[in-house]
Amino acid sequence: MTDTQNKAPSDVSGGSSVTEVSQLPSIMASARTGFSEYSRMPMDSRLELIKKLRHVIVERQDEISKVVASATGKIKLEALTTEVMVVVDAILHAEKRAPKALANKRIRTPITFIGKKSYLEYKPRGVVAIISPWNFPFMLAMVPAVEALVAGNSVVMKPSEETPAVGSLIESLFKDADFPSGVAQVIHGGRELGEALVKSNPDFVHFTGSVNTGRTIAGITGPQLIPTILELGGKDPMIVLEDAHIERAVNGAIWGAFANSGQVCMSVERLYVQNSIFDAFLDRLVNETNKLKVGTQNSDDIGLMTTHRQVEVVKRHVKEALDKGAKLLTGDHPDTWEPNSLKIRPMILTDVKQDMAVMQEETFGPVLPVVPFDSTEQALALANDSRFGLNSSVWTHDLAKGRRIISRLRTGGALLNDVILTIGNPYLPYGGAKESGVGSYHADSGIQNFAVQTAVMVDHGRKVREVNWFPYLGKEDLFQKLLKSYWSSSRNFGKFGLSYLKLLSISRKG
Repeated sequence: MTDTQNKAPSDVSGGSSVTEVSQLPSIMASARTGFSEYSRMPMDSRLELIKKLRHVIVERQDEISKVVASATGKIKLEALTTEVMVVVDAILHAEKRAPKALANKRIRTPITFIGKKSYLEYKPRGVVAIISPWNFPFMLAMVPAVEALVAGNSVVMKPSEETPAVGSLIESLFKDADFPSGVAQVIHGGRELGEALVKSNPDFVHFTGSVNTGRTIAGITGPQLIPTILELGGKDPMIVLEDAHIERAVNGAIWGAFANSGQVCMSVERLYVQNSIFDAFLDRLVNETNKLKVGTQNSDDIGLMTTHRQVEVVKRHVKEALDKGAKLLTGDHPDTWEPNSLKIRPMILTDVKQDMAVMQEETFGPVLPVVPFDSTEQALALANDSRFGLNSSVWTHDLAKGRRIISRLRTGGALLNDVILTIGNPYLPYGGAKESGVGSYHADSGIQNFAVQTAVMVDHGRKVREVNWFPYLGKEDLFQKLLKSYWSSSRNFGKFGLSYLKLLSISRKG
């Protein structure tokens, strides 16, 4: 792959046939037929299927890494560690946790419902539509699909048209794992097909992508009352306090900002460093960043941008910042970039202002603005000054202080002395605050989100009528006494029981 290759090819199928919108009714019908049988399959049988999928992925790991690297421009090692490894670990998590997460759960029943028992039951939702992006085309498609499948749903996946070969690869993996017909389908196409999929009345939608597209999807699913998880963009802040391990924080900032050429929704896109260490930190940051090698070889550190469209976003943000007085300490001025190139050297900016696009909008490229701060309060104000709230990090030797700062950051995830990794822990829920998303997946709660939660109460059915049923005659005074005996400041179980027995006697007589 050359650095001038266009990542938005006219063939959006990656070797598979492009899916026409007119085919969706039959695809959805197949998904519903597959669901009707698959949802009744015992949990052990579903687990065997996803276990086989895990083994297939491990066996084909080198091929998957190569396809993902070629399609996205990222370094092959990054494809292996941030996509393939995350997926197989998420599958293993589902194998371990799904039986317990989806098992019936006994729930406490209030004393006023004497003789009854309560429990929660989790049932498959039906057909789940999954629309995934191009920056992590394997991981961000496979993880929600696995969680939906282990919960007993069928899935229709629409991977990004920017990385079509990955969509074709995913289709072949489910085929090799012998998933039943209609249960795990992949469709190939662009925006029009994605919108048509959401309009085709799925039972649940999981979308990962931009805020604007998320709003469009919510505008479709909202009127249809289709439950939807939206995993959207980020503008993640990193706060470095004066007592932080400077060398580690520098290395963390560099990886957090420039991994996958900054095309990570949880990238460090704003770096706030305490004034007392700012100069020393910045010098080390610049020196270490200048050592990074950009290219597509295994010996390189930073790969290519995936699309020319995203290159233009990065160019616009950086140029605006420079035009307004920001300084470029590493990398190249956008005016000097090679036309049609997807290669961008990592850029560090200083003298940025909080209202610049590079500080407020998702840049999604290898750009790191660095800003000094005086106090913790100032750092918190700057970090929270964003419409996004996906992830954040705090760096300090004082872990107690770091935890206190994290508790005041308005983000769906946070790290102390590390970056990005919360998405790689399948035992933690993953989701954003503010405009970074609605809902979450991963963890037990994430698996449960792909199920309908049914609250059940059971009575043995021996009484003729309940105490609160008709007729009401003669019950009001007793209910007042019952209420006062249990919920007042002086609880009296004897009076509660006497009132209840009298109510029961009235109910028996009718």
